Amino acid sequence: MKLSLNTVTIQPASLFDKIGAASTAGFDGIEFHVYEIYEHLIGGGALSDVTSALADAGLEVPSMLGFRNWGDLQGHDYQLHLFEARRRLRLCANLGCPYLVCSTPMYQSDWSHLHERYADLLEIGREEGCTPAFEFIGHYASITNLIDAGAMIEKTAQPDATLCLDAFHLWNGGSTLEDLRAFPGDRIAHFHIDDADPKKPQGTQDDSDRVLPGDGQIDLPDMLAALAETGYDKWLSLELFDKTLWQQDPTEVAKLGIEKLRAVVSGMEGDASSSP
Repeated sequence: MKLSLNTVTIQPASLFDKIGAASTAGFDGIEFHVYEIYEHLIGGGALSDVTSALADAGLEVPSMLGFRNWGDLQGHDYQLHLFEARRRLRLCANLGCPYLVCSTPMYQSDWSHLHERYADLLEIGREEGCTPAFEFIGHYASITNLIDAGAMIEKTAQPDATLCLDAFHLWNGGSTLEDLRAFPGDRIAHFHIDDADPKKPQGTQDDSDRVLPGDGQIDLPDMLAALAETGYDKWLSLELFDKTLWQQDPTEVAKLGIEKLRAVVSGMEGDASSSP
């Protein structure tokens, strides 16, 4: 699996400093938020500036964040939101990015209609050349676990319906390694990797409680081994919302992040090689 750096990990560095930090640290890819590219364009920059910087740095863009509220809005507001979805999916495609992460509703617990909304996004994605990947959030009100997320995308009856999985959300939302092993790897678009605060109970944490891989209570080597059993072999993207890291040098944070990530991956490979 290739290693990517989600840029939220090294806020508030500039767009091009983030590209430099990811490249210097040795990551294979970088995962932007759409707003970072919007800000560059609004400030008078060109998209070619970004693609040139990525090429010089030798970085791919395996996924981008994000798209929310598509499960909540109604009527005219929803139609306007679909227009924004098209704009974001087109932007991703122009950067050579295959997936846009689309998150589950934060407050609305009823998700019986989500498969219809997600099918709308998939249709636009086919037209624009980038696939929306559904991500459940372990501490939101809507879909919080892998079983329900899998059921939702299955209801779309669309072959390109996929999930963006996150180690923290899998663990915090109560998904098991058995759930993960049973999930088809070709339905996993992307994987965010992070750890959980070692002191707070499972099911009580939120994004700010994520810590560097290996510093928390998730058994990441076992989780990655289960992920590999699904047949998934794409990307692991480091995604943290740690304000203490944001106060540090972004390149040093990126170097520390990839060191921690490689140690966890080595642990997974070591467990696999010692299995009977």
